Amino acid sequence: MSEKQPFRIYEKPELQSSSLVVGWSEDAGKLGAKVIDYLNKKLGGKEFAEIEPADFFSLGGVSVEGDVAQFPESKFYWCQQKNLVVLQSYSPRSDWHRFMGAVLDVAELYCHVKELYTIGGMVSLSAHTAPRELLAIANSPEMRKVLSQYDIARDFDYETPPGQRPTLSSFLLWVAKRRNMAGASLWVPVPFYLVSTEDPQAWRITVEFLDKRFGLGIDFRDLDEEVARQNEKIAQVRIRFPEIDDYIRKLEGNLGVTQEENEKLVKEIEEFLRKRD
Repeated sequence: MSEKQPFRIYEKPELQSSSLVVGWSEDAGKLGAKVIDYLNKKLGGKEFAEIEPADFFSLGGVSVEGDVAQFPESKFYWCQQKNLVVLQSYSPRSDWHRFMGAVLDVAELYCHVKELYTIGGMVSLSAHTAPRELLAIANSPEMRKVLSQYDIARDFDYETPPGQRPTLSSFLLWVAKRRNMAGASLWVPVPFYLVSTEDPQAWRITVEFLDKRFGLGIDFRDLDEEVARQNEKIAQVRIRFPEIDDYIRKLEGNLGVTQEENEKLVKEIEEFLRKRD
């Protein structure tokens, strides 16, 4: 008897030679979740499948955010007009290989996906006033050729530290390569004091690449307004707390901050942004 598939299909998308974009819900600056939400909103993404959580997530304890229970989900959406599939997922806690296999089974068998892109935020010691940079790692010469057409840092070299597991994105790229599917991990350095809150500038540079790659025709005015709002909020913090302004000025001058200054900066920015929200 064959093993039960660890996913459910609600509707079979009408797609050929499509592309898959994967965003992880627990990400620096809420990058993955926000980008996937934004794409679904702009493109009218329609949910068609999900990976069953029982085999991959711990259901014994559920986190609460904003008085709302956050149950682990892995949901697929399709945007027929743009020939695009998106997956928003929590990070699996166990059986990574089977989970990634399920992701690619849905992508290949039901959507005929030919290439995939993962989205990830990474911690940066830069100030929020510094321009965001999009970094990429490709899993094949074909994908490197694709990325060469865009303004992306492709010399980004990352190795998993000894004794640690690879990132989810790296693992998915490896599994995709074994299936001869071209893929790339897209990374944006997020200022460390925005990692636990939000980084609209990181969202924008990611969506901008996807817009160019897939010809999405996105109007960026709403994202530009989001960036301006957050910059204004942080400007208020700098005015109210001269000490915080000093720390940010150090980062802007590439001088770095001490561990104590780091912790104070994170605390004040997070508290102020959440209070204002």
